[in-house]
Amino acid sequence: MADEVIGTKEVNFQDREVPDETVGEVFVNNPRMTARNVSVYYAEKLAVDDVTLDVGSSEVIAFVGPSGCGKSTLLRCFNRMNDTIDICRMEGKINIDGDDINDPKIDVVSLRARVGMVFQKPNPFPKSIFDNIAYGPRIHGLARDSVELDEIVERSLERAGLWSEVKDRLDQPGTSLSGGQQQRLCIARAIAVGPEVILMDEPCSALDPIATAKVEELISELREQYSIVIVTHSMQQAARVSDRTAYFHLGKLVEVGETKQIFTRPVHRLTEDYITGRFG
Repeated sequence: MADEVIGTKEVNFQDREVPDETVGEVFVNNPRMTARNVSVYYAEKLAVDDVTLDVGSSEVIAFVGPSGCGKSTLLRCFNRMNDTIDICRMEGKINIDGDDINDPKIDVVSLRARVGMVFQKPNPFPKSIFDNIAYGPRIHGLARDSVELDEIVERSLERAGLWSEVKDRLDQPGTSLSGGQQQRLCIARAIAVGPEVILMDEPCSALDPIATAKVEELISELREQYSIVIVTHSMQQAARVSDRTAYFHLGKLVEVGETKQIFTRPVHRLTEDYITGRFG
């Protein structure tokens, strides 16, 4: 909820003071991606307000906060998905391994191979299970022949915990799988091109608890090889899967820190109110 009555005084959480500077340590050693003073506008509306944050190598960082706080907008900046929105513009700089992702010389298709995306709802291509995985390696020339392509498909499905469930029906449509299997297929599709970072925008919101548990287990396994940024509305999920948590409010990055600290000893009052369910 947006406000709360305490005694006879109504408190509007939208008006509660947001810090000018982020509470906590926004920097990490050996970052994989860096955002510096990033602001994002939809036409004249400010959606992300001067955010600076590092994404560490081989870490899972969760973005949490109320709906409309800018967390998904910032997530989409990391692989330039916002480029598809005409009224959206970004200020500031985002780097991956020191490369400015908004440099005109950067090929967006190649960038999205390095920074994969898993969306809120599973979105398999209207192709076979095999071709869903093989599509990316084909267009990026990652396989010299059909044998290498077969190996990439099997390895990707194995990493996604899906191989044993689909190995005998690779020619069937990806859409024939259950919702949870489709989401793991999309994760397998993302990792088939050898990304450095995987972005996940509420990847379990459309899944049942059993499918959610499988995806969360997969995230825990993938953290050894990839940097993962996950947007989630589930505080329990953030607590289970992430190493660090970043709390957003009204476009501002309010607080960031180790997940255990954020959930047990938050520094800023806004963070505490959200984590404890007083609003959001």
